[in-house]
Amino acid sequence: MEELAFDGSNPDVGLLVKLNGLARLAPGWLDHLARLLGEYGMPAASVALVLRCWWRVARRQGDDAPAAVAGVVWSALAALIALGLSVPIRQVVQRPRPFDGQQNLYVLIRGTSKFSFVNDHSTLAMAIGVGLFMVHRKAGLLGIGLAAFEGFLRVFLGVNYPTDVIGGWALGTAAALLLAPLATLGLVPLTRAVGRGPAGTLVRSARHPVRKRELGVWGDTVDPVRDAAACDKDLAA
Repeated sequence: MEELAFDGSNPDVGLLVKLNGLARLAPGWLDHLARLLGEYGMPAASVALVLRCWWRVARRQGDDAPAAVAGVVWSALAALIALGLSVPIRQVVQRPRPFDGQQNLYVLIRGTSKFSFVNDHSTLAMAIGVGLFMVHRKAGLLGIGLAAFEGFLRVFLGVNYPTDVIGGWALGTAAALLLAPLATLGLVPLTRAVGRGPAGTLVRSARHPVRKRELGVWGDTVDPVRDAAACDKDLAA
């Protein structure tokens, strides 16, 4: 891994140099903004997206809200699980940071650990994005977009190789998708129970009808009796 990373003919290094070179050409204020976004802003945006999606599905999806809220909760839990898995992976692979082996990099941040594979910021953002996509497609696509931009920033800042970012995306995606069936077994009954209790407003609201096109695999949107009644009403009109 180390020889591959430090080989100047490797496309991984070439892409790193090109993207990091943009930071050298950028004005100082833009570098400062990229530093803030890459280290704190984008993770905060992903967390804010989870909270926004929770509010949306809890307030807009009526009887189906508990299952959808369980999916939102899972997106956050999947991110934490993926982050936990990234720690031993870094210790096993032990890939040094780009600035420890590459010359003439314009390094804007140093990272919180001395190893770079896999990138935890990209892992977190992609796990949230993929998890939300299974609940609310628009929110999920936005989350995946945030993960893509986060990955760009990590390379732009000179703190990660492109393959560190790709590895983080893969880990976050795998955690969110592969463990989701198991998560439904515990989270859906839990959110349904909460929805029937004193804290039910955290889970559901019947003020708005279900909008089927916005739901993913966590939302149970098919109600044959309701759909047939609505169809008969339209025909009678």
